[in-house]
Amino acid sequence: MTKFRGQRSSYRGRFRHYRIGGDTPRHVLFMLLAVLAVAAVLYLSKAVVDNLLSSDHDVLLGATFSKKYAQELGLDWRAVYLASLDDLGVDALRLPVYWDDIEPSPGEFDFSDVDWQLIEARKRGVKVILAVGMKLPRWPECHIPSWAAELDEAALKERTLQMLRKAVTHFSVSTDFFAWQVENEPLFPYGECPEADIGLLRREIAVVKSADPRPVIITESGELSDWVRSAILSDRLGISTYRSVWNRYVGHFFWPTTPRWYSGRIAAVSGLVDEVFVSELQAEPWSPGPIVLTDVDYQLTLMNPERLRSNVSFVRRMGVTEAYLWGIEWWYWLKEQGRPEMWKTGRELFSQSAGE
Repeated sequence: MTKFRGQRSSYRGRFRHYRIGGDTPRHVLFMLLAVLAVAAVLYLSKAVVDNLLSSDHDVLLGATFSKKYAQELGLDWRAVYLASLDDLGVDALRLPVYWDDIEPSPGEFDFSDVDWQLIEARKRGVKVILAVGMKLPRWPECHIPSWAAELDEAALKERTLQMLRKAVTHFSVSTDFFAWQVENEPLFPYGECPEADIGLLRREIAVVKSADPRPVIITESGELSDWVRSAILSDRLGISTYRSVWNRYVGHFFWPTTPRWYSGRIAAVSGLVDEVFVSELQAEPWSPGPIVLTDVDYQLTLMNPERLRSNVSFVRRMGVTEAYLWGIEWWYWLKEQGRPEMWKTGRELFSQSAGE
């Protein structure tokens, strides 16, 4: 689930603009908040016991890297990428293959930037998940080329499949990644996107599986989705884990969940999917506006080394074996602003993960 709001896309008026608390009717939101309040009382009353009873497990820490997000922060994305590998010591990556990057004009493809990322990861023995499709990490979620934004619904779906076939054909010869991720939280309504279409998702999965034997990952909101449909469709299920979030009506609030809550849900779908892991672990603030326009000291009240360590400790008690951090580009940006504490803490955590 992308939390950074970048530049407005050229197709904003074409598709529904889904945000939590954005277009939802007020009475539904108030009902949701009432339910959350009751849930908070129930969970907080048992949270201490749950946390004490949950035991730590070894977790491989990885990260999502977004070329686009690094650019939105005004950074040299290649420098950020190499620093993430060589200085942070990231051992596992989730890399998006953005449609508007690889097909800027109809039928004209350029995979060179992704190829470069894969080659650099291979040199260092980094395991990679390659994410393909229309909806991928970071705002506006659906990274549709401007030329495709004017297509009707049927034509857009066909062009999505054509793009996917081309990408899969190109990357299937590579040994530099171990799994495909098809779309990002495709069944969860969020972002500037067409409505979720499970039929299209099935067709996309079929395109990948018909061309390559590597496992297919589908991702879901860890807090706001039921996981069942995605678990059935995937070989591995990735879930997001967010603890401090923002809503336009109530501002920032803390999810009253415990590691055992996630563990119970993982157990409930364990018969439907080979594995559940954390594809997106919060490691940056959920900001109501662009990070670069938000006071740095305020940012660090929302996410800081203590909260980062707490979030990593949290997933170690969930029973998952992998968790991919969300926000390393922001850590680098902070470092460039003279605030290196998140980067240094991240380096320590990745080093500990490599030694587990």
